[in-house]
Amino acid sequence: MSQVPSITLNNGLEMPQLGFGVWQVPDDEATTAVATAIESGYRSIDTAAIYGNEVGTGKGVAASGVPREELFITTKLWNADQGFDSTLRAFDASLDKLGLEYVDLYLIHWPLPVKDAYVDTYKALEKIHADGRAKSIGVSNFLPSHLERLMGETSVVPAVNQIELHPQFQQAELRAFHARHGIVTEAWSPLGQGKGLGVPTVAAIAHKHGRTPAQVVLRWHLQTGHVAIPKSVTPSRIVENLDVFGFELDADDLAAFAALDDNLRIGADPAVFDAGA
Repeated sequence: MSQVPSITLNNGLEMPQLGFGVWQVPDDEATTAVATAIESGYRSIDTAAIYGNEVGTGKGVAASGVPREELFITTKLWNADQGFDSTLRAFDASLDKLGLEYVDLYLIHWPLPVKDAYVDTYKALEKIHADGRAKSIGVSNFLPSHLERLMGETSVVPAVNQIELHPQFQQAELRAFHARHGIVTEAWSPLGQGKGLGVPTVAAIAHKHGRTPAQVVLRWHLQTGHVAIPKSVTPSRIVENLDVFGFELDADDLAAFAALDDNLRIGADPAVFDAGA
């Protein structure tokens, strides 16, 4: 049994709070990585069409032997496929590659404001959801302005917004918006691609708890209420990233983490990002 706690989405479904991401994992390595993650106790797997590893991810899910209903599988629509009809075709392709009858969460990968198609795209997600082929739908990298427009012109509030989020880029304003509207905050690059793990504050907290810097950062995400999806292809690191439930950060630790926020974005700015348009 997995010891990972779950967060209840705004549609009543449960999503594991700690998942396994496969960004930058080659398709031929994804099968082993995903199967290892599931064997280690992960029950949530996050992929995307643009990652080019949906086939390997699906094979890893099948190889795990864990019943499908015990797993939470997420994939994402790439920018070039935005638009109502093209979204439906892209979703069919993703399901086929994954070898699944449904996904638990389907996300629009980026708002792509230059294309101005995310509302029609989301309406396609609503159809996919109504048909039962995506148990939950949401977005990724959306800013408050994008979310406000989306909620004003569609009928299903996104269950999740998956955003860049780590101790050096904490996005307090966006997280507060999510909280007001019942949207779960999911962190991609929860470890800041490793760039913040050598910060003295993080090292000190890790030493205090007898844990690794990555473990205390992931613990910070969990105690702050985020969903996090760390990625690794190293079996020992996959296990290590899941071993974050035998300790708790105290108020001093949390205050120290709060002080690390310096608005240091690693990825692209969603307000202008237009790759694939």
